[in-house]
This record gives sequence, structure tokens and C-alpha cells, in this order.
Amino acid sequence: MSEVAAKQSHPKGLWVLFGTEMWERFNFYGMRAILTLFMVNSLLIKEADAAIIYGGFLALCYLTPLLGGFISDKYIGNRYSIMLGGALMAIGQFLLFISASTFDSSLGSAKLFMWIALFIIIFGNGFFKPNISSMVGSLYPKQEKNKLDSAFTIFYMGINIGAFLGQFICPWVGDVKDAETGVRDIFAFKWGFLAASIAMIIGTITFFVLKNKYVVTPEGRPIGGLPKNNVNDDFEEGETQTAKFTGKAIGIAFGLFVALFFIFRYLLVGEFSFSSVGMGQLIKGIIYPFIYSAGIALAYLIMSSAENKVERQRIWVIYIVSFFIIFFWAAFEQAGSSLTFIADNQTDRDIFGWNMPPSMVQIFNGIFVVMLALPFSLLWDKLRAKGKEPVSPLKQAMGLALIAISYFIIAHNVKDLGNSGLLAIKWLMLLYLIQTMGELCLSPIGLSLVGKLAPKRFASLLYGVFFISNAAGYALAGSLGAIIPATGDKFQKAEVIGVNLQDVLDKKVTLTPEQVALFEKEQLPVEYTSFAGFEIHNLYEFFMVFVVLCGIAAVILAILSPRLKKMMNGMT
Repeated sequence: MSEVAAKQSHPKGLWVLFGTEMWERFNFYGMRAILTLFMVNSLLIKEADAAIIYGGFLALCYLTPLLGGFISDKYIGNRYSIMLGGALMAIGQFLLFISASTFDSSLGSAKLFMWIALFIIIFGNGFFKPNISSMVGSLYPKQEKNKLDSAFTIFYMGINIGAFLGQFICPWVGDVKDAETGVRDIFAFKWGFLAASIAMIIGTITFFVLKNKYVVTPEGRPIGGLPKNNVNDDFEEGETQTAKFTGKAIGIAFGLFVALFFIFRYLLVGEFSFSSVGMGQLIKGIIYPFIYSAGIALAYLIMSSAENKVERQRIWVIYIVSFFIIFFWAAFEQAGSSLTFIADNQTDRDIFGWNMPPSMVQIFNGIFVVMLALPFSLLWDKLRAKGKEPVSPLKQAMGLALIAISYFIIAHNVKDLGNSGLLAIKWLMLLYLIQTMGELCLSPIGLSLVGKLAPKRFASLLYGVFFISNAAGYALAGSLGAIIPATGDKFQKAEVIGVNLQDVLDKKVTLTPEQVALFEKEQLPVEYTSFAGFEIHNLYEFFMVFVVLCGIAAVILAILSPRLKKMMNGMT
């Protein structure tokens, strides 16, 4: 009897989606692990610009799910969206392979290939991401929605098995240094991008072959097919089956978007016009304002279509939680930019005599998720059985608190490093362990929350809104990653030039025009970075920014949790 119950606890379709998402995350996280190092070392892009590009790229990857979710809900359904998205991402990774194969002969065309590749991956992710998450929610009948926290935690384990594989294999073949000299092979990045492309092809084929057999309702009807084939059983009783937005609401949303775009642009780059042409300025002044204003405008548009008080309150819960998630991802996504640069330049990466590639340090997050996802899933199940399970927003407040703790620990361990000391890799491992526990309290729970609270008629669209909060977090991550102060390697490069970098930063010396040119060539800073009007003098102050942001957000969300529980109207 128990064996039958175990088999029925989660449908087989969950494991098909688990496998599909696993290969897609291999592709995405593998590429992500080496992307900034490829930009800096092969394409000769400045670290600060690479961090901004990285943040903008990730942000757009989580903005385009709005478009993918809308097209899926309205026209082509989840299944076709997933296959289209998978194909586009495989093509994009292959174009990165071409970029990494040609930069030595033509740097300009290699950069062009990189931009085209990132553009294609962004749209591929937009079709793939919201639709596979929406299908997980659709696997469970209305009476089994209480299983979603557990289901999404298992699904999240699939995400991170893929992340682990990608973050191991792509750096292993793509981020290669000479064992004796420590010089990086800048021609090896292409193999990492090729491995990512192959992984995405495998994932797309897996879904195509198995979808009709396993990704079905308990009655055997296909899940995620064309919207016109939906039946009454797919919807709540009395729920409208198609989203309707009035012309007035669309007009207001568009006006709101335009106004907010220029407000955010002014706040971020200090101008309404478009005179700034620097790479960082273009991304901060166009892409970031677009993301922030699109999220708010779309949130208004969806709310305008809410049909009753319960729907409105549930949608508000999604919006409020999504706002706080911004701060989590801004801190968490330092993994691919500032934490990778620190791992590269100021960390002792020796593990039992093996010097771990800096881009591979992110792998600890994937390892810890694979280890902890099932225990966390069982923990929520056990607490639910005892009636002690925390409400979803409180779990997410716990996630924010944990990430604040992780940065507090790392901040105190870099405090006395100075300009030449090396951080022991065990502290980055501990940071990733604590952040992983925070991630498991927040990210799968957020996906589950949308699955529980979103009206069916715009479920994928509301997943798109949820992913916009990720996008906003990644955009903020790019801005914050760019304020990383000079690490040890920068001081060494300045010494070679014959200049004390600390004296330059402290304004004790003035550089000659020749030295300024050399500083520009070596990508060396001439002044301290700043955040919210405060100068960032060292890594301790840099990490404390994340402690303060996430700590305050955690406290506020915890205080709001009882009120949000009431607004969820029976869902927990």
C-alpha cells in the first residue's frame, strides 16, 4: 500500500520536466560560469563593464518570460514554447562558441557574435522559463495544490543537478590555466560554450520524445497544449478562462511604462536624454529602466483584470513577495561577477593540492542544493503534517536572513586581508552553503507560491511577473557588482607600472598622462567606487552593503508575513 502511495505522491511528468530543466540549467549555468572571464580575458572588456553586461544579460533573461508567457497563454501553449526556447538557446550557445573561436583574428566580429548570441539566448530563455514552471503547477489537480512546495523543491533539485554539471564541466574544459605559470589559456573558453550548446540539444530532444507519454493529467490529457484545447477542469470554479484587458487599462499601463522608464533612467544615469554612450551607461540607462518600468506597468495591467477581492489579494501577495525577492537575487547573483573576480584574484583555491579554476568555485552552490533539496522538501512535509509549517512569505524572509548572515561572515574574513592577502576557499564554500539554504527557503517556495495563487488564465504571465523580480534583482546585482573595490591583482599591476595604487585612490599622487593611459590599458581604477553616496574602500565595506540590504528586507518581510497569510485566503 505504501509503495502505491509513494508512486502516486508525484506524477511521472514531474521527472520529465525535472530532466528537461536539468539540461537547460547545465546549458545556462555552465555558460554563466565562464561568461565574464571570457569577456574580460578574450574580448578585453573592462571588469566593471563585464559586471554590468552580465547583470543586464541575466535581467533580460528574466524579463523576456513576460513575452514568452503571453505568447504561450494566448497562442502556442507551453509545449511548443519550451521546444522553441530550447532550440534558440542551443543556437545562441553555438554562436558563443564561434565568438570564442574567432576573437584572435577579428575582435570586432567576435564581439558582434557575442552580442547576437546573448540576444538569442535571452529570447530562448523567455520562451522556456515561465512555461516549464507553469507546467509543473499544472501537473497537480486543484485538490493536490498543497503538494506544490514539495514538488517545486524536487524540481529545484533538477535545476541544480544541471547547474552542478554545467558549473563543473564548462569551466573544466573552458577555464584552463597552465599548471606551472598560472597563465590562462584564453582560447579554451570555446569548449565550455560548445558543451553548453550540446546540453541544451539533449534537453530539448528529451522533452520532445517523452512529453506525450508522461506530461499529462491524471486522466491522460496533454498538459501545456494549445490554449484553445483547455477544458473546464483546468480552471477554478467560476473562473474566467481567458485573460481580458480593456483598452483603457492597456493605455494606462503603457503611459505608466513610459513615465517610469524616464524616471528610472534619471535615477540611474542622471539624465533623461541619450547622450551617454559608454557600455555600462547604455545598459544601466536603457535596459535596467526598461526592466523596472515594465515590471510595474505589467503588474498594474494584470491587477486591472482581477475579477474579485480574493484574486486581487492573492495577486498582491505575489507582487509584495516579488519585491523582496529583488534584494535576494541582487546579493545571490554576485556569484557570476564580483565573487568570481574575487575567486580569481584574491582567493587561495588550493584543495588538497589541486588549484580549482576560479569560475568553478560557483559549483558549491549546485552541490549543496543537490544535497539539501530533498531534506528541505521532507522538512516542509513533516512540518505540514504537524501543522507547524511556516507560511510561504515567512520562509522567504528566512532565506533573506540567511544570505545576510553569509555576507556578514565573509565580510569579517576579508576585513584584514589587505591588498595582498588571500581568502581561504573554505570561507567561499561556507558562503555558498548558507546561501544555498537561503535559496531553498526562497526560490522554489516563490515558484510554488505563484502556482498556488495565480489565476489559471494568466498563470504563465504571472510567472513572468515573478521572474521580472528576478530580473530586477539581477540588474541590481550588475550595478552592485560593478562597485567592487580594487582587488590584490590590481595593486600588483600598478606596482609593475611603478605606481602605488593605494596612493592614487587616496588622492595622494597625481598620475601623468602616460600613467593614465597605462591605467586605462590595464583596467586599473583611479578612484574609489561608491554606493548610495558612500565610498567603498575595501572588500569588507563592499560585502556589508549586502548584509544591510538583505537584513532589512528580511525583517520587514517577516513582520508582514501574518498579514500576507490572511491575504492568501486559505493558501499557505
